[in-house]
Amino acid sequence: MSIINVKGVYLTISKNEILKDIDLALDANQIHGLIGRNGSGKTMLMKCICGFIKPTSGEIVVDGKRIGKDVDFPKNMGIIIETPGFIPYYSGYRNLKLLAGLKGKISKQKIVKSMEQVGLDPKLKRHVRKYSLGMRQRLGLAQAIMEDPDILILDEPFNGLDKDGVKEMREYLLSYKEQGKTILICSHSAEDIEVLCDTVYEMDKGRISKLK
Repeated sequence: MSIINVKGVYLTISKNEILKDIDLALDANQIHGLIGRNGSGKTMLMKCICGFIKPTSGEIVVDGKRIGKDVDFPKNMGIIIETPGFIPYYSGYRNLKLLAGLKGKISKQKIVKSMEQVGLDPKLKRHVRKYSLGMRQRLGLAQAIMEDPDILILDEPFNGLDKDGVKEMREYLLSYKEQGKTILICSHSAEDIEVLCDTVYEMDKGRISKLK
């Protein structure tokens, strides 16, 4: 059963057609891959699915809810799009605790668990500004998973990770799928896509086609 449905979506910004007649149906409990050159429309499509940008026309339905009509943003979704933004003079744990406090649903134990799951030490006092790019990516993933969402939208989540880090993250995402979760991932790495994805879609000049 499809948990994400994109129907006839167009997006025009300043007379530029960014997305052109996008139809996409993503089944639950799978990892779906999105590939394409820079500027092909991948990130914009993800932003539309997340409710960050409203399409010029067409419809997006996530878990039975029309985005922008029934709900402004999909519920139960964890997101990494572009470089995650954190307060540079706070530790990783303090950043996540601050974000968790906005909704008041997440315990300290859940924050600790999410950091440990992605290979970060929640007791580390180092400020985020002194984190490597790979550590920032891990913290971004910890933020995305700490509410235990059913859907993950991940735009280049392996940026900055070394070989061992990539292997760890792949294993984690596969285990997350085994828990019945759905993941849409965008990656420049053909190996990431091949290892992880049940289906693969390619974007080119705002249009989408299925490869696998």
